[in-house]
Amino acid sequence: MDWNPAYSWLVLALLLSLAELTSGAMLLLALGVAAALTAAITALGLTLPWQLISMGIFAGVLVPLGVMVIRPRFSPKGVHYGTTGTGVEKGNRYMTLKRDFDNATGIKVNGDFYRLRVLENDATDLPNGTLVVFKRFEGTTALVSLPPADDVRQDETAQNQEL
Repeated sequence: MDWNPAYSWLVLALLLSLAELTSGAMLLLALGVAAALTAAITALGLTLPWQLISMGIFAGVLVPLGVMVIRPRFSPKGVHYGTTGTGVEKGNRYMTLKRDFDNATGIKVNGDFYRLRVLENDATDLPNGTLVVFKRFEGTTALVSLPPADDVRQDETAQNQEL
């Protein structure tokens, strides 16, 4: 079996596609598909400059398509990845949780658990299910405050009416 330059493109396509399993951004998969299509062009006998031009064209079409069209279809609705810590959560209310393995108190923001600290009294241990208002992050610690008692009573009344 003779070595064909198309095999090199196929190896590159396989490596890029396998590397996509670690990122989930669809960028490496789009580049892998572009490399596979370039392998098909190479099998037709085109020279290296034409192979590189075709790779550039395929990548120029497939990368934006993969990132802007295909990736959002695989992301859960309502979750905006990469926004945690930018301030979009400020003022949101969360219920405290206890982590299983170390019994740490925290909140879940976009599916991720963050330990908390109360701004008013530096407390880090609150009962499970305590309503808190998110203020900001300090490192990986969520800085929260306890809502006024009137707000808590209104929230409980609203939850009871929903049941």
